[in-house]
Amino acid sequence: MKFENTLTKGILIKRYKRFLADVTLENGKVVTAHCANSGSMLGVKKEGSTVWLSPNTNPKAKLDWRWEMIEVDGKPVGINTSHPNRLVETAVSNGEIEELASYQSVKREVKYGHQNSRIDLLLSDPTDNNPALCYVEIKNVTLKQNNRAEFPDAVTTRGSKHLLELIEMVKEGHRAVMFYLVQRMDCDSCSIASDIDPDYATNLTKAIEAGVEIICYDCHLDEAGIEINRKIPFTTP
Repeated sequence: MKFENTLTKGILIKRYKRFLADVTLENGKVVTAHCANSGSMLGVKKEGSTVWLSPNTNPKAKLDWRWEMIEVDGKPVGINTSHPNRLVETAVSNGEIEELASYQSVKREVKYGHQNSRIDLLLSDPTDNNPALCYVEIKNVTLKQNNRAEFPDAVTTRGSKHLLELIEMVKEGHRAVMFYLVQRMDCDSCSIASDIDPDYATNLTKAIEAGVEIICYDCHLDEAGIEINRKIPFTTP
């Protein structure tokens, strides 16, 4: 995924009200950028850090800038949670995710389950006589502890609900995948932050035992764009 416009560098003043961030640009101008991340952003919102913004070209947008990345320990980390679904969809469509390379059809945001939810990706092969579908839920990961990426960075009841719904899809004879996309390139593995959300960790264990698969990839990030990079090991809670 290439950024449509050249990114602008700045210094983070503060992130506040979940979706807003004040940034000082290199020319000294202070701007407010949209922060497309509703999580706690633990470890990726340190004031005084170098950040990168993209110009908001949507004429209906209230803000002129979008916050894309932050520098942590000398490396860029992607904080924009609107990108992971698109990144994974593109990689799957291009056959770049080995575990999901056998599907011909990729659909986004399809209703499923019994709680009026939408699955991030629904994969199928219309040329195959096998009617089983593949349900893929995608989670953005930015938290790092030591050299390990961890999810979540805050309690997520919604995340637990998704796990329980994936279990139901397996029971109905379909394939279900939890895909953790690490928007950074300085982690050796990925795991669950059970100290932050023990219920999510418990539900993930139930999901794995029920047959839900785990896939985890990191990303390569620079000022030109973000690309899915390599598979990294996932360690169970």
